This record gives sequence, C-alpha cells and structure tokens, in this order.
Amino acid sequence: MGMTGHDRDLKKELDATLQTRKELGAEYEAELVDSFLEKVETRLDSAVERRMRRQAAEQQMTAARGGRPGGESEFGTFGERFGFAAVSLVLAIPLSAIGAANAGLAGLLVTWAGIVGVNAVQVARGFPWQRKRDRGDSEWT
Repeated sequence: MGMTGHDRDLKKELDATLQTRKELGAEYEAELVDSFLEKVETRLDSAVERRMRRQAAEQQMTAARGGRPGGESEFGTFGERFGFAAVSLVLAIPLSAIGAANAGLAGLLVTWAGIVGVNAVQVARGFPWQRKRDRGDSEWT
C-alpha cells in the first residue's frame, strides 16, 4: 500500500516541522505544532467537504431513483466506517511522531490512548441501543 501525494506532502510538512524545532529549539515548539496542526486541519476540512458533496450527490441520485441508499447498516455505511478508521490511522502517524518527539514513550502512549478512545466512542455510537437513547426513544414507553 503506497502513500498518496497528500500523504507524502503531509510527511514532508511533519519532517520540516521537526527539523525546524531542532534548529529553533523548544521555545518555538507550540507555534510549530500549531502551524502543523492547522495544515492537517485544512487538509481534513477539504477532504470532509469533498466527501459530504459526494454523499449529497449520491443521496440525491438514490432519491431520484426512488430507492434506499445501498450499503447501509445499523452502524452506518461501509464508507463512513472505513473513512473514519482510515482518517484515524493517517492522523496517527504525525500525532505519534509529535507525541514521541515531545514526551517520549509517555507521549506516544497518551497519543495512542486518545486514538483508541476516539475510535471506541465512534464504534459505540453505532450500537442500536445507543441510537435509541440518542434519539430520545425509550423501550419503556
């Protein structure tokens, strides 16, 4: 599985950020991390925007055909589940590097605990009993 152009660009940005931190020292660390995270956020925003436009177009096509969207389950579409997992893993690379570079093994462990936690919450949101509670439905009424 090769890296895409965006992945290569992001890796270059991370490498440049880490090199700049080495040259400038720890006093500029917060600004460098903020700058890098802004670039990651911009990339994510554009990817989410493209995905939302594509999903809206797919829903319009499905509605025009009079059918229900394909591939849906009680946990969302396969694309939604896969997309969330893929974004988590892509972001895990630079976040792991930043955590390890700044706080060593403890930073790496905290980073991965956060990644696992976010994914666990996402999975838990898909359970049917969780959806009923979120909508305000009750099995008791």
